Amino acid sequence: MRRILVSSPGRADFLNTHQDYKGLPVVPVAIDLRMYLHGEVTDSKRFNVKSLDLERYGEPSVDSFEVEINKMLEGKFFGNYLRGVINVLVKRGFAEKLRGMNVTIKSEIPVGSGLSSSAALEVGFAYLLNVAYDLGLERKDLAEIAFAAENQEAGIPCGRLDQYGVAFGGIIKLECRPPYRVEPLPFKDLTFAIIDSGIRHSTGDIHPKRQEDINRGLKALMENPDVPASLKRILGYRFDEPRWERLSEDELEDFLGILDDRARRRILFTLRMHRWTEFALKILRGEKIHDDEGIRMFGEERWRRIKASAAGERNYIILGEIMNEQHSLLRDLYDVSLPELEDICDAALDAGAYGAKISGAGMGGSIIALVKDEKQGKAVVDACVKNNAKDGWVSKVGEGVKTESIF
Repeated sequence: MRRILVSSPGRADFLNTHQDYKGLPVVPVAIDLRMYLHGEVTDSKRFNVKSLDLERYGEPSVDSFEVEINKMLEGKFFGNYLRGVINVLVKRGFAEKLRGMNVTIKSEIPVGSGLSSSAALEVGFAYLLNVAYDLGLERKDLAEIAFAAENQEAGIPCGRLDQYGVAFGGIIKLECRPPYRVEPLPFKDLTFAIIDSGIRHSTGDIHPKRQEDINRGLKALMENPDVPASLKRILGYRFDEPRWERLSEDELEDFLGILDDRARRRILFTLRMHRWTEFALKILRGEKIHDDEGIRMFGEERWRRIKASAAGERNYIILGEIMNEQHSLLRDLYDVSLPELEDICDAALDAGAYGAKISGAGMGGSIIALVKDEKQGKAVVDACVKNNAKDGWVSKVGEGVKTESIF
């Protein structure tokens, strides 16, 4: 019996959080925590699946389904993600190539912590099938199949951030409008402390409410006669319609008074978050930062302090400061932080992290902190756990989904 072991990484939300559903680029990072899927190929057309982790927690941990269009089961059942992958492959004409398999799953990625355990499961399973049955799928294909499995088949309103981050690994810039281009970023010598707050959350309420606030603000702008037609052509009525990357805060400044407070803050968040990400991308691409750019972003005094730091550490300091700025935006303009998350971020910074921010939708989940090295990372994890975080890990930048062994 042919046996295959594959693994897929967890994903942390590094930069431009809450921007993918607006069509703006995002920067995920793969982490060292991995999910392992062991497959035994059979001659049947049935998949028998078992999760060792869910079994240990006393939760539903087995599933069995055919190579066909499978129905989704009730609740947040783990088997739906796998059923969804099979459904997508069948709909795309791969049914004849697929045979059955016994699959055992063991994961280091904590469920519900905002580290993309569901995407790791979907991408890992699609990749396992790709290897076993020679489906000829590229990494982008795997990401799209996994996205369709979760979004369309399982009916979970996710973006593509998680699936692409898991499939490609490393640090990437993902364009969130078709054709969803991926830019691997070369500056990957980074170490992170990944902190699980222990606060479980659902994105079901977070995303729709922020999108509704943005829509309300856009409607006010689009229907106001004083807003010039040239600006309205860049805007739109829905959160994903504006060409946000072509908008500047200065252009909107005279019209922000039209908006209610929440709508105004959501739109300012979108513009400022993207501006900081574009600046960070220059560092991650290895581009030189000129003084006028640094002063424009940080102010003269702050930029002078950054420039006075050791050359070998300067880029890490800049990235950390950008993470801090983005966390402040998530807290102050998007209202997705909590006092407990603020305490964890403060503990990480007090323990020496360059920067710390919410990873994912917020209101719980995980914090990602940039640290100097593994030793400092462990100190940051210890400090955060002492401040009521549930757990933490030190991680370098991880690889994407891959084959571990075939035997």
